[in-house]
Amino acid sequence: MLSLLVVAGLFVAVWSSPAIAWAQSLPTTPISVELSPEQPASSHSNLDSNDIPSEKVNQFVHAFLQVLDLIERREGELQGAETESESLRVQREIETEALAIIAAAGLTKTEYLQLLGLANTDSEFGERVAAQLQEANE
Repeated sequence: MLSLLVVAGLFVAVWSSPAIAWAQSLPTTPISVELSPEQPASSHSNLDSNDIPSEKVNQFVHAFLQVLDLIERREGELQGAETESESLRVQREIETEALAIIAAAGLTKTEYLQLLGLANTDSEFGERVAAQLQEANE
């Protein structure tokens, strides 16, 4: 669990940094995780982590690791940008690539961010994600 918190904390810090401000500026819509019909899907605070299928957790973990790798790979380039326009160009490239990674994993940006938030606020779900992250890193 501690490794998840460290990784998730690092990811949230990087994701919400000015370099990745797009994550905060894009419009959000309700999550569309395949939940039971009686479970509303309006926000992660309404989500019951027990209703999130293992397949969605797997998709999230897969995307999380790839987006984290992308940010780590491009961070130096972004920090080394000499002009505001160069920085914005790199940010747009990172945004495009991150959204493609998330979509390729079978998630929307909103699903991804809501599952990330849930992993950080719901200890039971966080443990599910931590276990998947540990398996993926073995």
